[in-house]
Amino acid sequence: MAQFNIPTIDQVSAQNQEIFEQLKGKLGFVPNIYAYIGKHDTGLGDYLNFSGRKSTLSNREKEVINLTVSEYNGCEYCLSAHTQISKMNGFSEEEIIQIRSGNIQFDDKLKTLGEFAKKVAQNKGNVDESSQTAFFNAGYNEKDLIDVVLSISEISVTNIIHNLTKINVDFPKALPLEGISQAS
Repeated sequence: MAQFNIPTIDQVSAQNQEIFEQLKGKLGFVPNIYAYIGKHDTGLGDYLNFSGRKSTLSNREKEVINLTVSEYNGCEYCLSAHTQISKMNGFSEEEIIQIRSGNIQFDDKLKTLGEFAKKVAQNKGNVDESSQTAFFNAGYNEKDLIDVVLSISEISVTNIIHNLTKINVDFPKALPLEGISQAS
């Protein structure tokens, strides 16, 4: 298997060096997934611009999508990163487990969102009418539908990059669902 290395700040373009410094200032470090994307002269800036776009979805709704799709795609890196981000957005450990397992019991609207996002990811957008109806009946609209697809696309980029490269996870590792006992 190929060996994929994380570049240092001196090994990336001047544009990415500036982004690395901004990330260090904002986050305290450059996450390995971003550093790896920084190997491409413009890829990191392009990705961060895309991920920083305005959205009709709340941060909590985006985290439901991030955790749901990362679980479906089996991305250890993104599950670990977004478990931490989800905690910063007010989700408890138990709620995060419910989101990842597709068994959200604490919020009906988020449950519908998670189920819909998983079906969109699994079926490449070929979602049955009843799932679409449930999504809209939960209070979402067509702008939200577009943002769900954009959010799935965004998290899929980092899921795929990590699954291809297996770069080191530099967040506290999220346990596999099989290793977590869920309270009923």
